[in-house]
Amino acid sequence: MAVLALMLLGRVAAAAEHVTNPMLWADVPDPDVIRVGDSFYMVSTTMHLMPGAPIMRSRDLKNWETVSYLFDRLTDSPKYDLQEGTVYGRGQWATSLKYHNGRFYALMAPNEAGPMGQTYIFSAGKAEGPWTVVSRVRHFHDCSLFFDDDGRVYVVYGTGELMELKPDLSDVIEGTHRHIFQREADETGLLEGSRMLKHNGRYYLLMISHVYAPGRHRRQVCYRADDIRGPYEKKVILESDFGGFPYVGQGTIVDGPDGRWYGVIFQDRGAVGRVPLLMPCRWVDGWPLLGDDDGRVPATMPLAAAGCPVTPLVSSDDFGSPRLDVRWQWNHNPVDAAWSLTERPGFLRLKSCRLVPNLFLAPNTLTQRMTGPQCSAVVALDLKHLKPGDCAGLAAFNGHSGVLSVSKQRHGYLLTMSEQTVNLSDRDKQVESVDTVVRATALFNQRRLWLRIDGDFLPGRDIATFYYSLDGREWTKVGSDFKMQFDYRRFFMGSKYAIFHYPTTQLGGYLDVDAFTIQ
Repeated sequence: MAVLALMLLGRVAAAAEHVTNPMLWADVPDPDVIRVGDSFYMVSTTMHLMPGAPIMRSRDLKNWETVSYLFDRLTDSPKYDLQEGTVYGRGQWATSLKYHNGRFYALMAPNEAGPMGQTYIFSAGKAEGPWTVVSRVRHFHDCSLFFDDDGRVYVVYGTGELMELKPDLSDVIEGTHRHIFQREADETGLLEGSRMLKHNGRYYLLMISHVYAPGRHRRQVCYRADDIRGPYEKKVILESDFGGFPYVGQGTIVDGPDGRWYGVIFQDRGAVGRVPLLMPCRWVDGWPLLGDDDGRVPATMPLAAAGCPVTPLVSSDDFGSPRLDVRWQWNHNPVDAAWSLTERPGFLRLKSCRLVPNLFLAPNTLTQRMTGPQCSAVVALDLKHLKPGDCAGLAAFNGHSGVLSVSKQRHGYLLTMSEQTVNLSDRDKQVESVDTVVRATALFNQRRLWLRIDGDFLPGRDIATFYYSLDGREWTKVGSDFKMQFDYRRFFMGSKYAIFHYPTTQLGGYLDVDAFTIQ
């Protein structure tokens, strides 16, 4: 027994000294990572969620703390307010993060057409913000901001396109557009996700490539040149699956304080979303080769620094603070007058503000990421002030959602477990309809209710299961297992836990949320 205990302690100690892949088993797509001093900073895509474009910090590449967001809300269109359309699957994409002359810079182009798609350039004196908008310029798809040693500034974007920016970043310099390389014959599919850096006097452009041919897979490629304008030569630097999931692609490389280099590349993992993996970056003959000596993603990586506190990406919340925890994000822009943490201290109050027909148009839906390999979240609700026609509850939220919803009846409350799939127009992402299948219902009389959703994201699973409780201790399963999905045609993001309240017939009701607990 003593020997077994020592073995287990050894395994725990070993795990504490390593990063176990995936680096973060949650939806953190399109990562860009830089290092400033002894800290790494990462930005990721959050699309329609507000605040958007999280800036995360880590010293060990295992524990990532969200320290700020580039913006609280976007206001280019009422679509960001869930009116006249939506921005599901659009909004903020593939942001580029840089540090130059003592300031942080971020360049972000919303995945939109027309003025909504104009590129934002943000800047801040520290990663914690405040971030301010330096300028708005034309749209650049999957772009990379790049400050060269001679003071000139560039944007690399699309499939091998480049433009120079004015020194003050106020606009592009007209006439500087050029293609720095041409797509090769074997690049028959996706080729995007630009990340430009300079190392030992050479320029390196990392991109994701997906070749549509038998035996070919998603891969990370690198283009390098001695001059930023070219000519460029290409090399495949990573082509590896991992952990029972598909091939890895899109991300960047970064150096540590001790000179070691790392790759942070995401992998599609089904309904949980696109998750970042950590791997060695080995400089061989001037190429940044990713993976171990065999070019494979390793199961574990040594920490970049020791002794860092554990910082979970998602967190429980008793709503005891007058400020919302930084880990929460709203679905589209919130209506600030319709939620409160102070009207009833210790509770999150969600108040009705707009009649809507379904969850996908409901303002003030509050979300956190679901996480793998397995997770479980509980909300404790006070239903006393719901009005007839109100819907409130907890969802495994995505374009295909599994929903636990409570409505007020003449005598008590009705709990419904349903599967809901939203149908969106291609152009404006208008909610055209919602396909709803009710799997189970339950009636009860008391105003206090606990709801729980468990998520299983192990390979081949992507299953959510649903429960309710009248005392917070004994649980009753409700409905059937729900197969979660990742659908790029709808949300294009991983599943989220979502707390919601919306009225369908009258205003005046509200929901009090006592606590959110996640494991």
